[in-house]
Amino acid sequence: MLNKPLRAKLVLIVLAVIVFAPAAYSQTKKIKRPKSRVGISSVDTFVQESFDLYDKVYKYDGYAEAGTPLDDEDIDVLEEALTEMTALSDSAPDIIADLDGVGVLKQGKATLQINKAKKALKYSITTAKELLLGERERKDEQEDDSEDSSEDNNTSPNDNDDNTNDTNTENETPKNISDNLEVLSKYDYIPGDKLLFFDDFSQDFVGDLPSKWNTNGSGAIVKFNTVEGNWFELKAGYRLYVIPDINELPEDYTIEFDILTSGLNNQTSSSARLFVVLSDNNMFNDGKEHYAAASLPLGQYGAFDINAFNYFNRAGGAINSGLTADIRDEIKNQPHIAISVTKKRYRLWVNEIKYIDIPRFIEELNVLNFLKFHVYGLKDGEERIFIKNLKVAEGGVDLRRKLLSEGKISTNGILFDSGSATIKAQSYGIIRQISQVLQQDAAIKLKIVGHTDADGGDDVNLKLSQSRAEAVKQALIDVYKIDANRLTSEGKGESQPIADNSTADGKAQNRRVEFIKQ
Repeated sequence: MLNKPLRAKLVLIVLAVIVFAPAAYSQTKKIKRPKSRVGISSVDTFVQESFDLYDKVYKYDGYAEAGTPLDDEDIDVLEEALTEMTALSDSAPDIIADLDGVGVLKQGKATLQINKAKKALKYSITTAKELLLGERERKDEQEDDSEDSSEDNNTSPNDNDDNTNDTNTENETPKNISDNLEVLSKYDYIPGDKLLFFDDFSQDFVGDLPSKWNTNGSGAIVKFNTVEGNWFELKAGYRLYVIPDINELPEDYTIEFDILTSGLNNQTSSSARLFVVLSDNNMFNDGKEHYAAASLPLGQYGAFDINAFNYFNRAGGAINSGLTADIRDEIKNQPHIAISVTKKRYRLWVNEIKYIDIPRFIEELNVLNFLKFHVYGLKDGEERIFIKNLKVAEGGVDLRRKLLSEGKISTNGILFDSGSATIKAQSYGIIRQISQVLQQDAAIKLKIVGHTDADGGDDVNLKLSQSRAEAVKQALIDVYKIDANRLTSEGKGESQPIADNSTADGKAQNRRVEFIKQ
């Protein structure tokens, strides 16, 4: 709560702005509250509370536009609302996680409403701060209407804003899970095809350090009531590393993992970062003679760069750069990180956006054989970061050429939400390659075959594999405009394993999609 002298000063600021610049404010077009409920308790509560707070802030913004001064009580209400809005915004990742396993239509409707509520929250937080500080910027009606109907540049394709303006979301029914994925049609990340390491921590006990990792500090497996699966908490500290049991990386490979954060806010340090290090040793340092690393910013009060730096047989690195990036929203909404190393070239994506692409980042080949994670700058017990689904795979095979030459390919790089046929965004690089083969030769027809691991019943897995194969088929049709008559789909369930279903690695290999020329 602001003290009385500061509160009085803020009131004077707001009054001064209103008195001397009565036309300085123009409200954005009002975002319509959804009229129907989704039927998922956490989603419906999130949407309702978001719009309740939005209505408060929108009202005070209207006061400013009309020239009505804010009194002490108004400022108290805005202060309290700002605290509530910040906390509610922090809960968004947990709400999104509740959609796992929900039917496609309900998931589509829920996503639309969540995104609309997030947009309302974003407006509310920004506007409340500007009203309290007398910094509300002028926007003409044309700019407002444009803003209301377009995506925010910091929003990933999985978090699209509602683009319907005056159309009620409850009257919209997504045709397919691949709707509105235009950005993904250009996503060029291709995961490696030969699995080298995979850990989803499903084989580890909560509270333990994962069995296939080492550290010089601490860390433990945790489980949440609102987010699926086990997660590995990375502890922050000086020269504190966690190292997976990988001791040989090829010249071409990919690294993928998911991030979950908790407690990050505007007080999080600007130095808070997650480092991903490629090293020449498995000791608790960046490296002895060679290393290459990238660091992702975790701070929230400003947009901080993604850093890339390397060190090869010299007193300093040839590269030490900061790449402009505002990934604050992504960091708080369970992002997927993908890294591709192709000989000397290094690329890094956050969700579907490529932020790093350095042609000669790996200056010397065959010396960086170890992967390390390091977190720095978080407040112990308050700000937390977790990872899951670390996957390292050897790359180098062009799926397009293999499909044309051999007539068949199998990939475990097309991923789905657990227990559902919802295609994960990071899978579209592979689907894009398949579409290029079909576009190149109009005579080619493909059968798409889905396979699952052995978790769950036979009948359930058979149906799931069929649904997943059909989802890939629909993505080719809807996103890449392939003629439906050229595609068929089939599910095999768990009936044709290629690896041991009792291990996480084996299950990951068995969850695959085949493309067969007809």
